[in-house]
Amino acid sequence: MNTSKPLRRRTRPIVGLLLLGILLSVLVLLGPGLLSGLRNGDGSPLAGPECNVQTPEGGIGLNREEARLATTAVALRARGAEAPDTSGMDEAVLQRLAEGPSEDAGPSLSCRGSAADGLPEQQLTAAGLTPRAERVRTAMTEVFGEQSLGGFLPGGVDRGHGAESTHYDGRAIDVFFRPVSEENRRQGWILAHWLVAHAEDLEIQYVIFDDQFWSAHLPRGRWHDYDAPDPGNEILRHLDHVHVDVLRGGAG
Repeated sequence: MNTSKPLRRRTRPIVGLLLLGILLSVLVLLGPGLLSGLRNGDGSPLAGPECNVQTPEGGIGLNREEARLATTAVALRARGAEAPDTSGMDEAVLQRLAEGPSEDAGPSLSCRGSAADGLPEQQLTAAGLTPRAERVRTAMTEVFGEQSLGGFLPGGVDRGHGAESTHYDGRAIDVFFRPVSEENRRQGWILAHWLVAHAEDLEIQYVIFDDQFWSAHLPRGRWHDYDAPDPGNEILRHLDHVHVDVLRGGAG
């Protein structure tokens, strides 16, 4: 009588259980580091917080509410106004946002994009902005006070920008920080980070500043290099102003 087949049947479950035990032991020992090391092709975590602030010690994750709170507090303090309570937040986050990116370190805060669907398309108001863009201007004024604004006029603008510019639709605002200097660069990044943190609420589509752009259409929320048509032109490179525009709505 051949007894080899029943023996093999009995050993297969045992071998499987041994392999499963070894795998579980490896996951217990390496699991946290292994999971944290899983990243997209761009180096960002596959899963993580909605927003991230890069500090000298590394990235610190924030949810969107925390990002809105931090950027608003930093903006208000920069102009000497009363700021909301941030006592529960990591001081390294607030310090980094207040100081702005150093040299070529890149933007400090990023938030995952979220381009809302089903928004109605809007027409120009008397100010030359769509209601959506007007709401952004109002929100900026409440936090930053009076600013040097451009890129829109009563009745709309029809020249001075690229052929497909959102300025012609009344969906874009330029906020100027002139002349180009380290202090104005710092102030510009305080605004740019604030806009990104509030992009979902204000239905913002693009933020461009200092050779960088952020887009609501890019779900990972990273900033990207902005390729200006004329690298020698500080205006086209958005070194002297922050550009912000809002979603079109409708089918566009």
